[in-house]
Amino acid sequence: QVQLVESGGGLVQAGDSLRVSCAASGRTFSRYHMGWFRQAPGKEREFVGAITRSGGTSYYADSVKGRFTISRDNAKNTVYLLMNSLKPEDTAIYYCAADYNIAPVPGSDPKKYDYWGQGTQVTVSS
Repeated sequence: QVQLVESGGGLVQAGDSLRVSCAASGRTFSRYHMGWFRQAPGKEREFVGAITRSGGTSYYADSVKGRFTISRDNAKNTVYLLMNSLKPEDTAIYYCAADYNIAPVPGSDPKKYDYWGQGTQVTVSS
């Protein structure tokens, strides 16, 4: 069992940057791939990106590639999402999720993730 808590969301203008964080409980954080997802009102939950257990490799959706960066600090049980050049279409609730999987590469399917945070709201105005 692991509990996840996101923080750092807020209201920003288009072109701004924002970093959101996800703090995990327990002592097994490094055993999980970590993913970031987002969900806008009336839309399905969307994969944003993911990072491997050690933090050595990250993967991104095409819509955010080149703008967003995922990192993790296993000593602090924390994963981060740095969002640059924000656009109004990035407005959503952002969720972190943990995936305990034998596979060496994390997936983009939310059904494969075992634990979820409560989300943090990011609003980008034009």
